[in-house]
Formats: sequence, structure tokens, C-alpha cells
Amino acid sequence: MRTLLSPVSIFNVPYIHKAFAAIFVVALVFPATVKAEDDPHTSSSWGVGIGAKSSQKPYSGIDRDTEALPLIQFENSYIRLFGPNVALKLPGLAITEAHGIDFSLVGKYDSSGYEDDDADILEGMSDRKSSFWAGARVDWQTGLADVSLEWLHDISGHSKGQSVSLGLERTWQINEHVMLTPRAVATWQDSNYVDYYFGVRESEVLANRDFYEGKSGVNIELGLRGVYRFDNHNSVFVDAEVTQLSSEIKDSPLVDQSTQNNLTFGYVYRF
Repeated sequence: MRTLLSPVSIFNVPYIHKAFAAIFVVALVFPATVKAEDDPHTSSSWGVGIGAKSSQKPYSGIDRDTEALPLIQFENSYIRLFGPNVALKLPGLAITEAHGIDFSLVGKYDSSGYEDDDADILEGMSDRKSSFWAGARVDWQTGLADVSLEWLHDISGHSKGQSVSLGLERTWQINEHVMLTPRAVATWQDSNYVDYYFGVRESEVLANRDFYEGKSGVNIELGLRGVYRFDNHNSVFVDAEVTQLSSEIKDSPLVDQSTQNNLTFGYVYRF
């Protein structure tokens, strides 16, 4: 029998679920804003704010989800914390002043889950739960762009899935107030992940919903983050991303779109 404070029971509380998904978005704005500040390895940095996120999942007939987001951020020499998203910093390599490699152990919350009343096509499906993921990450500052490699595993045990992401981004300081960061990310998701969130079990088959066993595939994400800094404390941001789904996801009878997208914006005050 699970205790009242077990990780699984905590994740199933609706308000905790929403808060975890909401606070995650501060990771979008922090990497850009911190570049213009003091070296984060020599001091602590706090930030709070408010924002909104609008997401469109690829399930047939599912409504666009829009919600308000509280934003919380903390970083020091050893840890980066974004609500339920955390990175434990490991010793890195300083190649030159502009080139370096950073290593970290990471954890993050993934809100890919759904309930059977989210869309007609999901009616009668067993609920798929969102999960907490943990793994390792390498970031390489090349001087021209930042390259990242990240491996994650579903430690909640819901999908038992794994993913590997290779990312490329570069930040341009347009002027003293404006920063723009385009990015491209390729993410491999294993068959456990795809089958859990996009598969159809034999017990869930209907006339309009065939059996489907998901296979591993690669998604391609393109995104753009913009930050406007009023001063050293106040900033606003917007982040837009679109993800081209793998054919293994698009072939699911639950899906009628080839892409999914997110739009996030907000205000952050850094102390």
C-alpha cells in the first residue's frame, strides 16, 4: 500500500500536476536572461514571475490547452532549480574563455499524459499519466552555438520509456534590451514511450480505434525564444515551438495531426 507521501500519489494530485507543469516554463526564459548577468558560478540567482502557456497536443479532436503559470527559478554553483525541474551541476571542462563543456544530472516533469474525457477519440481509453524523468546532460559552448545532448528515463514507471535529445541553439544580443534564441532539437523516443502515450491496447479497441503498438521514432522541434529586458531585474519573454512528429506517432489511430505546438509568454522579476 502506498504511503500518503509516495511519489506516485503526489503526481496524481490534480493541483500538484498543474503546478509541476506550470513552473517548468521558467526554463525557457532563464538561459537567455542569465547571460547578461554575473557569472552564475559565483553567486545565487532567484527569480519569480507569472506567465501563460498554450499547447496543442496531436490527439484527434482534443482542445487547445491554455493555462496561467506561476514562475519560480533558482540557481547557484551547484544546482539549477525550475520548480519540478532540477539540474545538479557536475565538474565541467573549460577549454577557452568562450568554449567549455558542462555536465549535469537532470530531472524534469513531462505533462504528456491524458484522461479519457480529454477528447472523443480517447473515450474508453485507460488514462495515461504524466511522468517525472531523470537522466544526464552535456552542454558544449562552441563559441558559435550551444550544443546539448540529454538522456532521460521515466523514473515514475508509467511509460518506462527513455529519450535522447540532441539540441542546437544560439543567442543573439540584438541590443541592450532584446535577445533572440532560435533552436533546433531532435528527440528520439523509445517504443515504450510511444506505445504508452500513442498506442491502443487490445482492451481499448473500438470500431473507430484499431489496435496499435507504438514503435520508437524521432521528433524534430524548431523553436524561437525572445526576451526583452527592461533592466537588470525585470524582463518579459515569449517562446514559440513546433514539433514535427515521428511517423510512428502519426500512424497512431489516436492522432490526426503531424505536428504539435506550444506558445509561452510571461514576466519574470530577478532579485
